[in-house]
Amino acid sequence: MSRETPTDRAGAQHASDRRRSAFGNRQARHGWVEALVVVLAGFLVMAVVAALGLWAAGAAGLPGAAFPRVVAGVVVMAVGGSVRFSGDAGALAETRADMSVVPLSVTVAGALVIAAGILRPLRHRAVAGARELAGWGGRLAVLWVLALVGLSFLARQTFAVPAGSETLSDIGELLDISPRIGFETDLPLTLLFGLLWLVGLFVLTLLVSRRAPLPARLLRFQESVRPAAFAMVVMLLVCVALGAVIGLVSAAAQGGAADKLAVVLLCLPNLMWLALTVGLGASWEGRVEGQPFELPMPHALDTVLRNADDSTLNLRSLTEIDGRWWWLAVAAGILVLACAFLMAARSPAHMRAWQHGVHMAVALALTVLTICLLGRVSAHFALSVLGIGDLGGGLSGEVSLRPQLWTALGFAVLWGFIGGFLGGLLARPVHRRGEVRAAGRPTAAHRA
Repeated sequence: MSRETPTDRAGAQHASDRRRSAFGNRQARHGWVEALVVVLAGFLVMAVVAALGLWAAGAAGLPGAAFPRVVAGVVVMAVGGSVRFSGDAGALAETRADMSVVPLSVTVAGALVIAAGILRPLRHRAVAGARELAGWGGRLAVLWVLALVGLSFLARQTFAVPAGSETLSDIGELLDISPRIGFETDLPLTLLFGLLWLVGLFVLTLLVSRRAPLPARLLRFQESVRPAAFAMVVMLLVCVALGAVIGLVSAAAQGGAADKLAVVLLCLPNLMWLALTVGLGASWEGRVEGQPFELPMPHALDTVLRNADDSTLNLRSLTEIDGRWWWLAVAAGILVLACAFLMAARSPAHMRAWQHGVHMAVALALTVLTICLLGRVSAHFALSVLGIGDLGGGLSGEVSLRPQLWTALGFAVLWGFIGGFLGGLLARPVHRRGEVRAAGRPTAAHRA
Protein backbone atom coordinates (compact mmCIF):
# COMPACT_ATOMS: atom_id res chain seq x y z
CA MET A 1 0.00 0.00 0.00
CA SER A 2 1.46 3.40 -1.02
CA ARG A 3 2.09 5.96 1.72
CA GLU A 4 0.45 9.36 1.41
CA THR A 5 3.00 12.18 1.50
CA PRO A 6 2.38 15.72 2.83
CA THR A 7 2.54 16.95 -0.75
CA ASP A 8 -0.25 14.54 -1.73
CA ARG A 9 -2.37 15.66 1.23
CA ALA A 10 -1.85 19.30 0.34
CA GLY A 11 -2.81 18.63 -3.28
CA ALA A 12 -5.94 16.76 -2.25
CA GLN A 13 -6.90 19.53 0.16
CA HIS A 14 -6.38 22.14 -2.57
CA ALA A 15 -8.56 20.16 -5.00
CA SER A 16 -11.25 19.80 -2.33
CA ASP A 17 -11.14 23.53 -1.65
CA ARG A 18 -11.49 24.25 -5.35
CA ARG A 19 -14.49 21.93 -5.62
CA ARG A 20 -16.16 23.58 -2.63
CA SER A 21 -15.41 26.99 -4.09
CA ALA A 22 -16.88 26.02 -7.45
CA PHE A 23 -19.94 24.56 -5.75
CA GLY A 24 -20.37 27.72 -3.69
CA ASN A 25 -20.13 29.87 -6.80
CA ARG A 26 -22.75 27.75 -8.51
CA GLN A 27 -25.06 28.12 -5.58
CA ALA A 28 -24.51 31.87 -5.58
CA ARG A 29 -25.69 31.96 -9.18
CA HIS A 30 -29.27 31.42 -8.07
CA GLY A 31 -29.59 34.11 -5.44
CA TRP A 32 -32.16 36.85 -5.02
CA VAL A 33 -31.15 38.80 -8.11
CA GLU A 34 -31.49 35.76 -10.36
CA ALA A 35 -34.86 34.92 -8.78
CA LEU A 36 -36.07 38.48 -9.37
CA VAL A 37 -35.05 38.28 -13.04
CA VAL A 38 -36.95 35.00 -13.47
CA VAL A 39 -40.14 36.32 -11.84
CA LEU A 40 -40.10 39.62 -13.72
CA ALA A 41 -39.38 37.90 -17.05
CA GLY A 42 -42.30 35.51 -16.53
CA PHE A 43 -44.77 38.26 -15.69
CA LEU A 44 -43.50 40.47 -18.51
CA VAL A 45 -44.00 37.76 -21.13
CA MET A 46 -47.47 36.95 -19.83
CA ALA A 47 -48.41 40.64 -19.83
CA VAL A 48 -47.22 41.10 -23.42
CA VAL A 49 -49.11 38.03 -24.67
CA ALA A 50 -52.27 39.05 -22.77
CA ALA A 51 -52.06 42.65 -24.05
CA LEU A 52 -51.64 41.56 -27.67
CA GLY A 53 -54.52 39.10 -27.38
CA LEU A 54 -56.84 41.63 -25.79
CA TRP A 55 -55.83 44.24 -28.36
CA ALA A 56 -56.69 41.81 -31.17
CA ALA A 57 -60.03 41.15 -29.43
CA GLY A 58 -60.82 44.87 -29.46
CA ALA A 59 -60.35 45.54 -25.76
CA ALA A 60 -57.93 48.42 -26.31
CA GLY A 61 -60.88 50.80 -26.59
CA LEU A 62 -62.30 50.08 -23.12
CA PRO A 63 -63.38 53.28 -21.35
CA GLY A 64 -61.70 54.76 -18.33
CA ALA A 65 -58.17 53.63 -19.29
CA ALA A 66 -59.18 50.16 -18.20
CA PHE A 67 -56.99 48.28 -20.67
CA PRO A 68 -53.85 47.90 -18.47
CA ARG A 69 -56.01 46.77 -15.57
CA VAL A 70 -57.80 44.21 -17.72
CA VAL A 71 -54.40 42.93 -18.86
CA ALA A 72 -53.39 42.56 -15.20
CA GLY A 73 -56.63 40.66 -14.52
CA VAL A 74 -55.96 38.25 -17.39
CA VAL A 75 -52.43 37.59 -16.10
CA VAL A 76 -53.83 36.93 -12.61
CA MET A 77 -56.29 34.40 -14.04
CA ALA A 78 -53.50 32.81 -16.11
CA VAL A 79 -51.56 31.82 -12.98
CA GLY A 80 -54.59 30.45 -11.18
CA GLY A 81 -55.75 33.63 -9.48
CA SER A 82 -59.38 34.49 -8.78
CA VAL A 83 -61.15 37.55 -10.18
CA ARG A 84 -64.53 38.66 -8.81
CA PHE A 85 -67.05 40.56 -10.92
CA SER A 86 -69.73 42.98 -9.78
CA GLY A 87 -72.43 44.88 -11.63
CA ASP A 88 -74.57 47.98 -11.30
CA ALA A 89 -77.22 49.29 -13.68
CA GLY A 90 -78.92 52.12 -11.82
CA ALA A 91 -82.07 52.29 -9.72
CA LEU A 92 -84.40 50.15 -11.87
CA ALA A 93 -82.04 47.52 -13.15
CA GLU A 94 -79.22 45.27 -12.13
CA THR A 95 -76.38 43.43 -13.80
CA ARG A 96 -74.85 40.11 -12.84
CA ALA A 97 -71.56 38.80 -14.12
CA ASP A 98 -69.14 36.02 -13.30
CA MET A 99 -66.29 34.38 -15.15
CA SER A 100 -64.10 31.38 -14.42
CA VAL A 101 -61.66 30.57 -17.20
CA VAL A 102 -57.91 30.16 -17.50
CA PRO A 103 -56.37 31.91 -20.55
CA LEU A 104 -53.97 29.06 -21.23
CA SER A 105 -52.03 30.78 -24.02
CA VAL A 106 -50.85 33.32 -21.46
CA THR A 107 -50.22 30.52 -18.95
CA VAL A 108 -48.09 28.47 -21.35
CA ALA A 109 -46.01 31.48 -22.43
CA GLY A 110 -45.20 32.41 -18.86
CA ALA A 111 -44.57 28.82 -17.80
CA LEU A 112 -42.00 28.24 -20.56
CA VAL A 113 -40.06 31.38 -19.64
CA ILE A 114 -40.13 30.69 -15.90
CA ALA A 115 -39.17 27.02 -16.41
CA ALA A 116 -36.14 28.10 -18.47
CA GLY A 117 -35.20 30.51 -15.68
CA ILE A 118 -35.55 27.79 -13.05
CA LEU A 119 -33.25 25.47 -14.97
CA ARG A 120 -30.57 27.96 -15.97
CA PRO A 121 -28.58 28.07 -12.72
CA LEU A 122 -28.99 24.32 -12.15
CA ARG A 123 -27.78 23.00 -15.48
CA HIS A 124 -24.67 20.85 -16.02
CA ARG A 125 -25.14 19.04 -12.73
CA ALA A 126 -26.43 15.57 -11.92
CA VAL A 127 -27.22 15.97 -8.22
CA ALA A 128 -28.38 18.86 -6.04
CA GLY A 129 -29.13 18.88 -2.35
CA ALA A 130 -32.70 19.20 -1.14
CA ARG A 131 -31.71 22.28 0.87
CA GLU A 132 -30.29 23.96 -2.22
CA LEU A 133 -33.40 23.29 -4.31
CA ALA A 134 -35.64 24.41 -1.46
CA GLY A 135 -33.65 27.64 -1.14
CA TRP A 136 -33.90 28.36 -4.86
CA GLY A 137 -37.62 27.61 -4.88
CA GLY A 138 -38.16 29.65 -1.71
CA ARG A 139 -36.57 32.77 -3.21
CA LEU A 140 -38.74 32.43 -6.28
CA ALA A 141 -41.85 31.92 -4.14
CA VAL A 142 -41.27 35.00 -1.98
CA LEU A 143 -40.77 37.29 -4.97
CA TRP A 144 -43.65 35.63 -6.81
CA VAL A 145 -46.06 36.34 -3.95
CA LEU A 146 -44.94 39.96 -3.76
CA ALA A 147 -45.44 40.37 -7.50
CA LEU A 148 -48.89 38.79 -7.26
CA VAL A 149 -49.88 41.24 -4.53
CA GLY A 150 -48.88 44.20 -6.68
CA LEU A 151 -50.62 42.79 -9.72
CA SER A 152 -53.78 42.10 -7.69
CA PHE A 153 -54.05 45.74 -6.62
CA LEU A 154 -53.63 46.80 -10.24
CA ALA A 155 -56.28 44.37 -11.53
CA ARG A 156 -59.42 46.22 -10.43
CA GLN A 157 -61.65 48.52 -12.47
CA THR A 158 -65.26 49.51 -13.11
CA PHE A 159 -66.41 50.63 -16.55
CA ALA A 160 -69.64 51.12 -18.47
CA VAL A 161 -71.09 48.45 -20.75
CA PRO A 162 -72.40 49.79 -24.10
CA ALA A 163 -76.16 49.32 -24.41
CA GLY A 164 -76.02 48.35 -28.05
CA SER A 165 -78.39 50.18 -30.41
CA GLU A 166 -79.30 53.89 -30.23
CA THR A 167 -82.87 53.03 -29.15
CA LEU A 168 -81.64 50.96 -26.23
CA SER A 169 -79.30 53.78 -25.22
CA ASP A 170 -82.22 56.24 -25.22
CA ILE A 171 -84.35 53.88 -23.12
CA GLY A 172 -81.44 53.43 -20.75
CA GLU A 173 -81.11 57.19 -20.27
CA LEU A 174 -84.86 57.56 -19.74
CA LEU A 175 -85.04 54.82 -17.09
CA ASP A 176 -81.67 55.64 -15.53
CA ILE A 177 -80.27 52.34 -16.71
CA SER A 178 -76.51 52.52 -17.15
CA PRO A 179 -74.99 49.03 -17.00
CA ARG A 180 -71.57 48.94 -15.38
CA ILE A 181 -69.26 46.04 -14.76
CA GLY A 182 -66.50 45.98 -12.19
CA PHE A 183 -63.85 43.43 -11.35
CA GLU A 184 -61.24 42.94 -8.66
CA THR A 185 -59.01 40.11 -7.54
CA ASP A 186 -59.78 37.91 -4.60
CA LEU A 187 -56.39 38.38 -2.93
CA PRO A 188 -56.31 35.36 -0.54
CA LEU A 189 -57.40 32.91 -3.24
CA THR A 190 -55.07 34.52 -5.78
CA LEU A 191 -52.06 34.14 -3.47
CA LEU A 192 -53.00 30.55 -2.59
CA PHE A 193 -53.60 29.28 -6.12
CA GLY A 194 -50.85 31.44 -7.60
CA LEU A 195 -48.33 29.94 -5.19
CA LEU A 196 -49.58 26.43 -5.92
CA TRP A 197 -49.16 27.20 -9.63
CA LEU A 198 -45.52 28.16 -9.13
CA VAL A 199 -44.78 25.15 -6.92
CA GLY A 200 -46.36 22.84 -9.50
CA LEU A 201 -44.32 24.41 -12.28
CA PHE A 202 -41.11 24.11 -10.23
CA VAL A 203 -41.69 20.41 -9.54
CA LEU A 204 -42.74 19.70 -13.14
CA THR A 205 -39.63 21.45 -14.47
CA LEU A 206 -37.39 19.28 -12.31
CA LEU A 207 -39.28 16.17 -13.40
CA VAL A 208 -39.18 16.87 -17.12
CA SER A 209 -35.69 18.14 -17.87
CA ARG A 210 -32.64 15.92 -18.00
CA ARG A 211 -30.53 18.97 -17.22
CA ALA A 212 -32.21 19.46 -13.84
CA PRO A 213 -30.35 17.94 -10.86
CA LEU A 214 -32.25 16.00 -8.25
CA PRO A 215 -31.50 15.07 -4.64
CA ALA A 216 -29.59 11.78 -4.43
CA ARG A 217 -32.56 9.98 -2.83
CA LEU A 218 -34.78 10.75 -5.83
CA LEU A 219 -32.38 9.70 -8.59
CA ARG A 220 -33.80 6.16 -8.66
CA PHE A 221 -37.20 7.53 -9.75
CA GLN A 222 -35.97 9.50 -12.73
CA GLU A 223 -35.81 6.46 -15.06
CA SER A 224 -39.54 5.86 -14.79
CA VAL A 225 -40.84 9.41 -14.26
CA ARG A 226 -38.77 11.72 -16.45
CA PRO A 227 -39.32 10.07 -19.86
CA ALA A 228 -43.09 9.94 -19.33
CA ALA A 229 -43.29 13.52 -18.02
CA PHE A 230 -41.19 14.77 -20.93
CA ALA A 231 -43.40 12.95 -23.45
CA MET A 232 -46.55 14.52 -21.99
CA VAL A 233 -45.11 18.03 -22.14
CA VAL A 234 -44.06 17.43 -25.75
CA MET A 235 -47.56 16.19 -26.59
CA LEU A 236 -49.22 19.30 -25.15
CA LEU A 237 -46.79 21.68 -26.87
CA VAL A 238 -47.21 19.89 -30.21
CA CYS A 239 -50.97 20.37 -29.91
CA VAL A 240 -50.46 24.08 -29.33
CA ALA A 241 -48.02 24.38 -32.24
CA LEU A 242 -50.43 22.59 -34.59
CA GLY A 243 -53.25 24.85 -33.45
CA ALA A 244 -51.16 27.96 -34.09
CA VAL A 245 -50.37 26.80 -37.63
CA ILE A 246 -54.03 25.98 -38.32
CA GLY A 247 -55.15 29.33 -36.91
CA LEU A 248 -52.67 31.36 -38.95
CA VAL A 249 -53.44 29.47 -42.16
CA SER A 250 -57.18 29.89 -41.53
CA ALA A 251 -56.72 33.62 -40.92
CA ALA A 252 -54.80 33.99 -44.17
CA ALA A 253 -57.31 31.95 -46.20
CA GLN A 254 -60.66 32.92 -44.67
CA GLY A 255 -60.08 36.33 -43.12
CA GLY A 256 -61.01 37.40 -39.62
CA ALA A 257 -57.35 37.68 -38.72
CA ALA A 258 -57.94 39.79 -35.60
CA ASP A 259 -60.39 37.33 -34.03
CA LYS A 260 -58.21 34.33 -34.81
CA LEU A 261 -55.13 36.11 -33.48
CA ALA A 262 -57.02 36.84 -30.27
CA VAL A 263 -57.83 33.14 -29.91
CA VAL A 264 -54.20 32.14 -30.56
CA LEU A 265 -52.87 34.61 -27.99
CA LEU A 266 -55.47 34.01 -25.29
CA CYS A 267 -57.03 30.56 -25.41
CA LEU A 268 -55.45 28.38 -28.11
CA PRO A 269 -54.43 25.61 -25.66
CA ASN A 270 -57.97 25.64 -24.26
CA LEU A 271 -59.31 24.63 -27.69
CA MET A 272 -56.49 22.30 -28.75
CA TRP A 273 -56.30 20.37 -25.49
CA LEU A 274 -60.09 20.12 -25.50
CA ALA A 275 -59.83 18.65 -29.02
CA LEU A 276 -57.18 16.19 -27.78
CA THR A 277 -59.44 14.86 -25.02
CA VAL A 278 -62.40 14.63 -27.40
CA GLY A 279 -60.20 12.70 -29.85
CA LEU A 280 -59.34 10.28 -27.02
CA GLY A 281 -63.07 9.70 -26.43
CA ALA A 282 -63.90 12.15 -23.63
CA SER A 283 -67.23 13.97 -23.41
CA TRP A 284 -67.86 17.51 -22.21
CA GLU A 285 -71.13 19.12 -21.15
CA GLY A 286 -71.68 22.74 -22.07
CA ARG A 287 -73.72 25.51 -23.60
CA VAL A 288 -73.28 28.82 -25.38
CA GLU A 289 -76.11 31.30 -25.25
CA GLY A 290 -76.44 35.00 -26.06
CA GLN A 291 -74.85 37.57 -28.30
CA PRO A 292 -72.00 38.67 -26.01
CA PHE A 293 -70.42 35.29 -26.52
CA GLU A 294 -70.16 35.14 -30.28
CA LEU A 295 -66.88 33.30 -30.04
CA PRO A 296 -64.51 32.64 -32.98
CA MET A 297 -64.73 28.88 -32.56
CA PRO A 298 -65.18 26.14 -35.18
CA HIS A 299 -68.70 26.06 -36.62
CA ALA A 300 -69.42 22.48 -35.50
CA LEU A 301 -68.37 23.23 -31.94
CA ASP A 302 -70.51 26.36 -31.77
CA THR A 303 -73.49 24.50 -33.26
CA VAL A 304 -73.26 21.63 -30.77
CA LEU A 305 -73.04 23.94 -27.76
CA ARG A 306 -76.00 26.07 -28.92
CA ASN A 307 -78.31 23.15 -29.74
CA ALA A 308 -79.85 22.63 -26.30
CA ASP A 309 -79.74 23.82 -22.73
CA ASP A 310 -76.99 21.33 -21.85
CA SER A 311 -75.32 19.77 -24.87
CA THR A 312 -72.86 16.90 -24.92
CA LEU A 313 -69.69 17.62 -26.83
CA ASN A 314 -67.94 14.49 -28.08
CA LEU A 315 -66.91 12.77 -31.30
CA ARG A 316 -70.43 11.57 -32.00
CA SER A 317 -72.10 14.97 -31.66
CA LEU A 318 -69.39 16.66 -33.74
CA THR A 319 -69.46 14.09 -36.56
CA GLU A 320 -73.26 14.36 -36.78
CA ILE A 321 -72.66 17.92 -37.98
CA ASP A 322 -69.47 17.33 -39.98
CA GLY A 323 -68.14 13.83 -40.59
CA ARG A 324 -64.55 15.08 -40.93
CA TRP A 325 -64.29 15.47 -37.16
CA TRP A 326 -63.52 11.74 -36.90
CA TRP A 327 -59.98 12.78 -37.82
CA LEU A 328 -59.63 13.95 -34.23
CA ALA A 329 -59.47 10.31 -33.12
CA VAL A 330 -56.86 9.51 -35.79
CA ALA A 331 -54.75 12.53 -34.85
CA ALA A 332 -54.98 11.72 -31.15
CA GLY A 333 -53.95 8.10 -31.78
CA ILE A 334 -50.93 9.12 -33.86
CA LEU A 335 -49.87 11.71 -31.30
CA VAL A 336 -50.17 9.29 -28.37
CA LEU A 337 -48.21 6.60 -30.21
CA ALA A 338 -45.46 9.05 -31.23
CA CYS A 339 -45.11 10.32 -27.67
CA ALA A 340 -45.10 6.78 -26.34
CA PHE A 341 -42.25 5.95 -28.73
CA LEU A 342 -40.39 9.05 -27.54
CA MET A 343 -40.91 8.01 -23.93
CA ALA A 344 -39.66 4.47 -24.58
CA ALA A 345 -36.65 5.72 -26.55
CA ARG A 346 -35.61 7.90 -23.59
CA SER A 347 -36.14 5.10 -21.07
CA PRO A 348 -33.57 2.48 -20.00
CA ALA A 349 -33.28 -0.46 -22.38
CA HIS A 350 -34.15 -3.04 -19.73
CA MET A 351 -37.75 -1.86 -19.39
CA ARG A 352 -40.38 -4.14 -20.89
CA ALA A 353 -43.25 -3.14 -23.13
CA TRP A 354 -45.89 -3.60 -20.43
CA GLN A 355 -43.93 -1.30 -18.12
CA HIS A 356 -43.95 1.38 -20.80
CA GLY A 357 -47.69 0.82 -21.08
CA VAL A 358 -48.21 1.37 -17.34
CA HIS A 359 -46.02 4.49 -17.29
CA MET A 360 -47.82 5.94 -20.30
CA ALA A 361 -51.26 5.14 -18.87
CA VAL A 362 -50.50 6.91 -15.59
CA ALA A 363 -48.89 9.89 -17.33
CA LEU A 364 -51.72 10.33 -19.85
CA ALA A 365 -54.38 10.00 -17.14
CA LEU A 366 -52.69 12.73 -15.08
CA THR A 367 -52.36 14.91 -18.18
CA VAL A 368 -56.05 14.53 -19.08
CA LEU A 369 -56.99 15.22 -15.45
CA THR A 370 -55.01 18.46 -15.61
CA ILE A 371 -56.68 19.44 -18.89
CA CYS A 372 -60.11 18.76 -17.42
CA LEU A 373 -59.39 20.90 -14.36
CA LEU A 374 -57.87 23.78 -16.33
CA GLY A 375 -60.26 23.57 -19.30
CA ARG A 376 -63.48 24.23 -17.39
CA VAL A 377 -65.25 27.39 -18.50
CA SER A 378 -68.00 29.30 -16.77
CA ALA A 379 -69.02 32.80 -17.86
CA HIS A 380 -72.31 34.60 -17.36
CA PHE A 381 -73.59 38.13 -17.90
CA ALA A 382 -77.16 39.29 -17.40
CA LEU A 383 -79.05 42.58 -17.44
CA SER A 384 -82.51 42.70 -15.91
CA VAL A 385 -84.99 45.59 -15.56
CA LEU A 386 -87.67 45.45 -12.83
CA GLY A 387 -86.80 41.78 -12.36
CA ILE A 388 -87.38 40.92 -16.02
CA GLY A 389 -84.27 39.45 -17.58
CA ASP A 390 -82.73 39.91 -21.01
CA LEU A 391 -84.21 43.30 -21.79
CA GLY A 392 -80.84 44.44 -23.00
CA GLY A 393 -81.41 43.34 -26.56
CA GLY A 394 -78.92 40.48 -26.49
CA LEU A 395 -76.68 41.80 -23.74
CA SER A 396 -77.24 38.71 -21.61
CA GLY A 397 -75.36 35.54 -22.30
CA GLU A 398 -73.78 32.42 -20.85
CA VAL A 399 -70.95 30.04 -21.65
CA SER A 400 -70.23 26.86 -19.73
CA LEU A 401 -68.05 23.83 -20.38
CA ARG A 402 -67.30 21.01 -17.96
CA PRO A 403 -65.90 17.50 -18.50
CA GLN A 404 -67.36 14.11 -17.74
CA LEU A 405 -64.29 13.37 -15.66
CA TRP A 406 -64.37 9.63 -15.09
CA THR A 407 -65.10 8.86 -18.73
CA ALA A 408 -62.18 11.03 -19.80
CA LEU A 409 -59.81 9.36 -17.33
CA GLY A 410 -60.93 5.88 -18.35
CA PHE A 411 -60.22 6.52 -22.01
CA ALA A 412 -56.88 8.12 -21.09
CA VAL A 413 -55.77 5.00 -19.20
CA LEU A 414 -56.83 2.75 -22.10
CA TRP A 415 -55.15 4.84 -24.79
CA GLY A 416 -52.07 5.30 -22.62
CA PHE A 417 -51.52 1.62 -21.94
CA ILE A 418 -52.05 0.56 -25.56
CA GLY A 419 -49.90 3.40 -26.88
CA GLY A 420 -47.16 2.79 -24.32
CA PHE A 421 -47.07 -0.94 -25.04
CA LEU A 422 -46.82 -0.40 -28.80
CA GLY A 423 -44.31 2.42 -28.33
CA GLY A 424 -42.14 0.15 -26.23
CA LEU A 425 -42.16 -2.52 -28.95
CA LEU A 426 -41.31 0.02 -31.67
CA ALA A 427 -38.46 1.49 -29.63
CA ARG A 428 -36.63 -1.81 -29.11
CA PRO A 429 -34.31 -1.43 -32.14
CA VAL A 430 -33.47 2.17 -31.17
CA HIS A 431 -30.11 2.84 -29.59
CA ARG A 432 -30.68 4.21 -26.09
CA ARG A 433 -28.56 6.42 -23.91
CA GLY A 434 -26.21 4.27 -21.88
CA GLU A 435 -26.10 1.40 -24.38
CA VAL A 436 -22.96 0.18 -26.12
CA ARG A 437 -23.33 -1.56 -29.46
CA ALA A 438 -20.85 -4.34 -30.04
CA ALA A 439 -20.70 -6.63 -33.06
CA GLY A 440 -23.93 -5.19 -34.35
CA ARG A 441 -25.91 -6.06 -31.20
CA PRO A 442 -26.94 -3.59 -28.49
CA THR A 443 -25.94 -4.46 -24.95
CA ALA A 444 -26.81 -2.56 -21.81
CA ALA A 445 -23.62 -1.24 -20.27
CA HIS A 446 -23.98 1.73 -17.99
CA ARG A 447 -26.86 4.15 -17.86
CA ALA A 448 -26.08 7.79 -18.43
